[in-house]
Amino acid sequence: MKTKSKILIIAGSDSSGGAGIQADIKTVTALGGYAMTAITAVTSQNTTGVSSVLPIKPKEIESQIMFTSRDIKPDVIKIGMLHSSEVMFSVLKALKKIKTKKIILDPVMVAKGGTKLINQSAIKTLKKQLIKKVYLITPNIPEAEVLTEMKIINLKDMVYASKILLNLGVKNVLLKGGHKQGSKYVEDIFANKKEIEVFKNKKIQTKNTHGTGCTLSSAIATFLSCGKPLKKSCELGIKYVNQAIRSNPNYGKGHGPINHLNSFKINKKYR
Repeated sequence: MKTKSKILIIAGSDSSGGAGIQADIKTVTALGGYAMTAITAVTSQNTTGVSSVLPIKPKEIESQIMFTSRDIKPDVIKIGMLHSSEVMFSVLKALKKIKTKKIILDPVMVAKGGTKLINQSAIKTLKKQLIKKVYLITPNIPEAEVLTEMKIINLKDMVYASKILLNLGVKNVLLKGGHKQGSKYVEDIFANKKEIEVFKNKKIQTKNTHGTGCTLSSAIATFLSCGKPLKKSCELGIKYVNQAIRSNPNYGKGHGPINHLNSFKINKKYR
């Protein structure tokens, strides 16, 4: 399979393979892209939770980004877990030098098992500094609540929260509605200054959703890097993740991983 594009992933490692850098690499590879990485933290985790987080030094993260990008220039950059302000500033410093405009930020804050992965200072830096450099941000409802400082209960709240995020300086928002209770459908909001669109899909009842956020943002990055428009990339990314959830391998005792290789079965949909 010929790789169509090059994606640099800046994120944390997940030893269980379901989320983080591991999920990102699987997703990009399964969709025909070439994945490069800068690891921000090493976690010990499995489907039941996170037992430890070992941060990588900010200078080393910057070095990974710079040294990799000087040799192979990324078409798109996907950012995941950035656990401190110091890490964010080192990433911002590197991004300024490599000048890739298509940056997708998945603002990872809490692991599926409930472990907090980012501190208060980092949230402040994300809102004031990082978000302005981003082409697309992909928060779920709990993350959007932290960033907007409002409670999100319904679709109207999601639209309003998306507007607040746009006012913080990000160019596009995909607010994921999977955490919204009491509905048979998942509604995701795509928004920018010109348009708002709702992607509506039937909710899949399963506990195996570990790594869905990482996977979605990496899928969007891959489709975008292949030349597809951003909104279409979001739509295709959502379809890919839904199929990955539906065909999960059912591993582990907790929130199991999804099936990143599902694209080989449904590849015709993305041509």
